[in-house]
Amino acid sequence: MSRLADHFYNEFHTNFALQGLMNDAQQRLIEALKAVLPAANLLWKREDTAPYECDGLAAYRQLPLAVALPETEAQVQEVLRLCLAHAIPVVPRGAGTGLSGGAMPMAEGIVLSTAKMNRILDIDPLSRRARLQPGVRNLAISEAAAPFDLYYAPDPSSQIACSIGGNVAENSGGVHCLKYGLTVNNVIKVRAVLMGGDIVEFGTDGLDAPGLDLLGVMIGSEGMLAVVTEVTVRLVPKPPVARVIMASFDDMTKAGNAVADVIAAGLIPAGLEMMDKPATRAVEEFVHAGYDLDAEAILLCESDGTAEEVAEEIERMSSVLRQSGATRIQVSDSEAERMVFWSGRKNAFPAAGRISPDYYCMDGTIPKKHIATLLNQIKEMEGRYGLRCMNVFHAGDGNMHPLILFDGSDQDQWHRAENFGNEILEACVALGGTVTGEHGVGIEKINTMCVQFNAEERDAFFGVKAAFDPARLLNPDKAIPTLHRCAEYGRMHVHHGQMPHADLPRF
Repeated sequence: MSRLADHFYNEFHTNFALQGLMNDAQQRLIEALKAVLPAANLLWKREDTAPYECDGLAAYRQLPLAVALPETEAQVQEVLRLCLAHAIPVVPRGAGTGLSGGAMPMAEGIVLSTAKMNRILDIDPLSRRARLQPGVRNLAISEAAAPFDLYYAPDPSSQIACSIGGNVAENSGGVHCLKYGLTVNNVIKVRAVLMGGDIVEFGTDGLDAPGLDLLGVMIGSEGMLAVVTEVTVRLVPKPPVARVIMASFDDMTKAGNAVADVIAAGLIPAGLEMMDKPATRAVEEFVHAGYDLDAEAILLCESDGTAEEVAEEIERMSSVLRQSGATRIQVSDSEAERMVFWSGRKNAFPAAGRISPDYYCMDGTIPKKHIATLLNQIKEMEGRYGLRCMNVFHAGDGNMHPLILFDGSDQDQWHRAENFGNEILEACVALGGTVTGEHGVGIEKINTMCVQFNAEERDAFFGVKAAFDPARLLNPDKAIPTLHRCAEYGRMHVHHGQMPHADLPRF
């Protein structure tokens, strides 16, 4: 294991053994929380808190002191005020589907879950908006808006389970984010509670808000600034027609370049996704979507709109893809077939789970022109680390999701997988990209933030957090690395005075 993994592994097992031996201050907090929450909404026994020890990134685990499940905004206020008074850290949690360890608890802190705040407060078809509590599932928004021929566009692969509050925390995307945008492009207003219990609103129901526009600061802040209690989202009309192209390529470089060619032609598909050969094979065995198993890579390119618009765009995209070297092009001829094509991409993660005991999903973003470069680097890394890697990603905006396959029961394999993942993220930065696109930083990428941001930039991040949470009790020690952590990471990864990929251009 890495030093980071060792730290959390040891801390977890120590806490697991000593859970229940609370100090006086912690016991007083539990008693105070019992007075503001229903009995079923406060968990502190080990067997009850165990399901909250991690999020979707199960590599890092920690039992919390307690779990609070408020049902109202007033209860959220009381929980936060009590924790501030007792100097107890609070980790906000949505549905727990996050993949960066952002909802991993702290041994001396509580988890504040908004899962029970799951009511759809209002659907306004005239203004095309929905007002929701944070625990509402992503897919439930579209289901509620369907009678009005409207839907909520961001569609993460976990949309059947993930919550809108978690989507706000991570600025989640999905396969249709190229045309319709990420969470930040589809949220109008967020209501939240600060650590001291004060209610704040970000955004406005009008066209503009007085003062600073802080909505973009709140979205993607990973629970470090405030606890979301209400979200107003934008709904969009269902397109009359949608069709998807499945294009096969016999060379990874051709497929990567085809993505840039489509965008360069002035085309903005509703979705533009890519999978390499190992990914398509794993997915085909799982969902039988009809993928081309001989192709080195496939692209899924969707067009939506009126029948005339879709017909024209499909023809133009097909022409560009052929010129870029596509060996086979298949266009969905029905809504059922379109959904089958997408089912493969949506099920890439569970498909990986069928062929490997564990997988480690990365989330770097790079300029589209460098897709082929990064994929070729990942192929070389596979040989050096002795681990397989499936590649699935939002090709249209360069958001890569390499899935490193390993056996978590083998500590050496986990150590190699973690280093493999770190090297991929460092390569993304070297190519002019970022260490995360939609999964957030959390615990997983906190070290590689040291590669992307210098000390002055990190100080600015801490300044923003201090303005909202001066006591540093909301999800502390996540997302923003300290100077000491970056120094430690540098000692672990700098070789002969150079970082990995020192031959590649920096920015």
